[in-house]
Amino acid sequence: MDLFNSALGKNITFVRPAYFIISGFIGIPNAMYYYIVLFFVYIISVVGNTVVMTVIYLDHNLWTPKYIVVFNLAFADLFGTTALVPKVLDLFLFNNNRISYSDCLTFLFFCYVAVLMQVLNLIALSYDRLIAIIFPLHYQVRVTHRFMFSLIASFWLFAITVMLVIVGLLTRLSFCKSSVVVNSYFCDHGPLYSQACNDKTPTSVFAVFLIVILFWFPLSFILGTYVCIVIALTRVATAQERVKALKPAQVIFHWWPSISFQY
Repeated sequence: MDLFNSALGKNITFVRPAYFIISGFIGIPNAMYYYIVLFFVYIISVVGNTVVMTVIYLDHNLWTPKYIVVFNLAFADLFGTTALVPKVLDLFLFNNNRISYSDCLTFLFFCYVAVLMQVLNLIALSYDRLIAIIFPLHYQVRVTHRFMFSLIASFWLFAITVMLVIVGLLTRLSFCKSSVVVNSYFCDHGPLYSQACNDKTPTSVFAVFLIVILFWFPLSFILGTYVCIVIALTRVATAQERVKALKPAQVIFHWWPSISFQY
């Protein structure tokens, strides 16, 4: 972080609040019901993702490139919900909606790494299905265990690097108010950096980049792959074969709203 705090070599003092106030669920009628539902959603997520990972790990028939991605997707979902839900319950259920500066940035980092990894895993699943249907004879060569492990590792490295840069840029912002209210249910990037009172141009530029890599690029890539798949299937497959080939799309588009809901 010293690299970012140096402000390109200039001696600048950054004003940082001792804590942030997270205002997400404050004032919502019958908020207790939200917390109860959120708690059960978390339990279901933990149990469901743990079962998925356990089944894939124990069944050697599932040790295929596609299920490597499925395993990592379940892990990323478990990682994300564990980073988010317990802290949200602690903030609002126990009226402890103040979070320290360093804890807030750490909270933001882990939440965004998790959601970015979930999105990147959906891209990997789309690529796997694209190669399997359009280039079936080349699938065993193009989509190997080594390739998929390398792809997942590069995704983790990319996600962590991007979020380190974003958090580093946040440390270069000054907050002139003694109490900074974040209008979200967690330390969200947009509501957080918008409260700064110094030049936030680099951070706002990266905010646009974050939206692109979290939403527009993945959505465009996934839709593009399935357009190619549909075109290929209309030429060679029967109606029953088309439905079978497109079944993995249900997994991808089932996971997508859950990501949007959580983050």
